Amino acid sequence: MAAEPDANNAGNTRFIRTEPGAVTREVRVQSLGMRGATVWFTGLSGAGKSTIAIEVERRLVEQRIAAYRVDGDNLRAGLCSDLGFSPEDRARNVARAGEACTMLADAGIVVLASLVSPFRADRDRVRAVHASRGIPFFEAHVAVSLEVAEQRDTKGLYRRARAGEIADFTGIHQPYEEPLAPELLLESADSTIAQCVEQVLAHLQSAARS
Repeated sequence: MAAEPDANNAGNTRFIRTEPGAVTREVRVQSLGMRGATVWFTGLSGAGKSTIAIEVERRLVEQRIAAYRVDGDNLRAGLCSDLGFSPEDRARNVARAGEACTMLADAGIVVLASLVSPFRADRDRVRAVHASRGIPFFEAHVAVSLEVAEQRDTKGLYRRARAGEIADFTGIHQPYEEPLAPELLLESADSTIAQCVEQVLAHLQSAARS
């Protein structure tokens, strides 16, 4: 049994010891007939990340493939409700989401994470965590220009950010650092949602065969 940290040392990792289970990842793969992975949708607010992830999830489940969405807004309503939008809090938000994704993917689920995750270093750390645990990670850049994102603005966020009602907004107050070499480039301004979904599904099928 892992040692319990006392109140004066809460959060001190020297008291933490991970506990391996009796069921290995390979046993789960053999039992479920599938291997988990994370598809990380990143892009400006309004790019179409959540819309694409929702449809990919539906299509995978139709094929009896276990899939689950880890959505940025949903996380901020619960697991990350204590975080703001400063670069430091964004890093914490992405790190928590990444940990959740690795656990779900380790269980054999195809995880569809959709977060703005604007900073390249934060996304690279999530990729490194997946690599260290032998879990496939596919970065999907849902690419649109700031102008297109603002034209969509279904939530009114850009308008409020420009009016000074929202601080630390990506694209207005903070930069968005585009991925340098994403596994998937989904140009949602020039492609339909259906085309983007097919692109993701094709990549997953190709990766499963390799």
